[in-house]
Amino acid sequence: MGALFWLNWIAFLTVTAYSIYLFIYVVKTRIAYIKLGKKTEFDHDIKQRLKKIGVNVFGQKKLLKDKKSGFIHVVFFYGFILVQFGAIDFIWKGLVPTSHLPLGSLYPGFKFFQEIVTLCILIAVIGAFYRRYIEKLARLKRGIYAGLVLIFIGGLMLSVLFGNAMSFIWHQEPVTWTEPVASGIAMAFSWMSPQAGAVSFFIAWWVHLILLLAFLVYVPQSKHAHLIAGPANVYLSESDEGKKLSTIDFEDETQETFGVGKIDEFTDLQLVDLYACVECGRCTNMCPASGTGKALSPMHIMTKLRDHLTNYGAAVTSKQPWVPTYAFAGTMGNKLAKAAIGKGVKEAAATVDYHPSMIGEIITEEELWACTTCRNCEDQCPVMNNHVSHILDMRRYLVLTEGKVNPDAQRAMQNIERQGNPWGLNRKEKEIWREAREDVYVPTVKERKKAGEEFEYLLWVGSMGAFDNRSQKIALAFAKLLNEAKVQFAILGNKEKNSGDTPRRLGNEFLFQELATANIKEFEKHQIKKIVTIDPHAYNLFKNEYPDFGFQAEVYHHTELLYQLIQAGRLKPKFNVEERITFHDSCYLGRYNEVYDPPREILKAIPGITLVEMDRNRENGMCCGAGGGLMWMEEDVGQRVNVARTEQALEVNPSIISSGCPYCLTMLSDGTKAKEVEDDVSTYDIAELLEKSVCGNHEKVS
Repeated sequence: MGALFWLNWIAFLTVTAYSIYLFIYVVKTRIAYIKLGKKTEFDHDIKQRLKKIGVNVFGQKKLLKDKKSGFIHVVFFYGFILVQFGAIDFIWKGLVPTSHLPLGSLYPGFKFFQEIVTLCILIAVIGAFYRRYIEKLARLKRGIYAGLVLIFIGGLMLSVLFGNAMSFIWHQEPVTWTEPVASGIAMAFSWMSPQAGAVSFFIAWWVHLILLLAFLVYVPQSKHAHLIAGPANVYLSESDEGKKLSTIDFEDETQETFGVGKIDEFTDLQLVDLYACVECGRCTNMCPASGTGKALSPMHIMTKLRDHLTNYGAAVTSKQPWVPTYAFAGTMGNKLAKAAIGKGVKEAAATVDYHPSMIGEIITEEELWACTTCRNCEDQCPVMNNHVSHILDMRRYLVLTEGKVNPDAQRAMQNIERQGNPWGLNRKEKEIWREAREDVYVPTVKERKKAGEEFEYLLWVGSMGAFDNRSQKIALAFAKLLNEAKVQFAILGNKEKNSGDTPRRLGNEFLFQELATANIKEFEKHQIKKIVTIDPHAYNLFKNEYPDFGFQAEVYHHTELLYQLIQAGRLKPKFNVEERITFHDSCYLGRYNEVYDPPREILKAIPGITLVEMDRNRENGMCCGAGGGLMWMEEDVGQRVNVARTEQALEVNPSIISSGCPYCLTMLSDGTKAKEVEDDVSTYDIAELLEKSVCGNHEKVS
């Protein structure tokens, strides 16, 4: 056994060292590719970042949104960590026969625990196989590559159980309750000789070792790179990531293009997202565009950009992405890397034959224009990827650099630029809406000052509230409630410009910044400290994005302020509203700003109301289809998003579908008309329902 003993050691060290070398090489290549992106700075709030790791990595918070798959992943995650101690013990036994981990009297308990963990992992493998190949979840890919990890994990667990069983036979040891599975296998093979047991042990031992090392090399060059990049991405993500967009410095004369048209124009942190992608399909499964037959799949945006980055990175760094390199010599990435050997980054980028257009060949324009920016993808993503920023950065490139804009979107932006609203209506008529009701007092800032009156809140009416006939009724109902509560407020009237949300989400950052600068100037002129609005899109801008341009204020959505007024006793719902109501969460109020409770608490405070929740509600709520500027674009592919959302609302048999956003209400109203139920199911804003209860106004709004 002496020569075989040393031969085994030499083979072990050689194979292990080579595998670790390959693993390190692949990780370094991916880091080199990521570094091609623009360098970004981030705060070093280590405590907060570690908390995110605790909640999202070790707590598996987002994975458990899907309880079945989440539980399976929890077993894999913790089981695979714990079972490594058993793997070390198993490998130890092959290197130093008759020995094991020096755990003393704890060793039997350790072995029992390891077998339980191993069995749990095997059950999880079966569960994962069932979910992917039998249940056939639409969001999960199928095929040999998709299931390769199950083969790795299952093989690792079975080889260690079989190897431990053969160890009993080899060393003629009595079976024991502390290793029930291995003992059962040993009893089934009790007819084997010790020599046959030894041979079988080392076969299982080498199968286990090779599988373990192959898995080590496989991980960083597969979708399982998320095991490394995922935790890093969670740690590096900003607390407000996704809630606001990055700004473009138009004063920077070194910029030749605006937006992102090439893979290396993304930031390095955005490129980490690409390798962090789990390919779990949760994002695409919840995407309103994907779910209604549009071209967009958030997961495919990530994976296509990732593959593009890998090929581009290989071409400009000469680092081959796939190892062992001799086994993958025919891959595009390795060919590109070989062609770039001996050239500098700039020279390689110019001469190596890899120049696909990122927008057009890798990502289609149709995909980019389908996004409603609802962030449902980001809410579902277990590794905190920011899909929307990638999409909108590419939109910016189309609009600002190439001048390619959807005709409907272009018309809306031109109207905003000329008249301050998407319809192109006369900007001097922006305060006429208040004349529709004589019982509502809505003063302008100018009128307040002329009368020598102070006011606490600036009411931002927005284009919808000022010009859309249906939304004007929301603004009037809210203003009436403010009058009832004796809240002092004012509007800018004709001085109110567009908030800039529509141009910014459509990619026209230049127009947005013009509008934001003008609005901030007006706010500062009147020393505005508090803003309240019926528009969640403007609410998000003022709260999360205007601070980047130097403006700070207390910003309230109208449901937040109304709930505060109810709590303070300044508004008292007293008239019954006998309705069965379901509430639709606006994306920009909910997922962007986590305002879920105030509108529901208002409804609960209204006597007579029965509140019923849709299956998709709160953070899982589906977009109405108006976000991202798509309110102004014709939807001509697949099912209309607003109709799909209306169908979800109708499933709970409401008499009223309610919302806290004029855009959402318009889309849902159109949805009830499309389903021909508008006579049976009404659509109301929270403010309108509260006014009915506070003031006794039961006139039906149409």
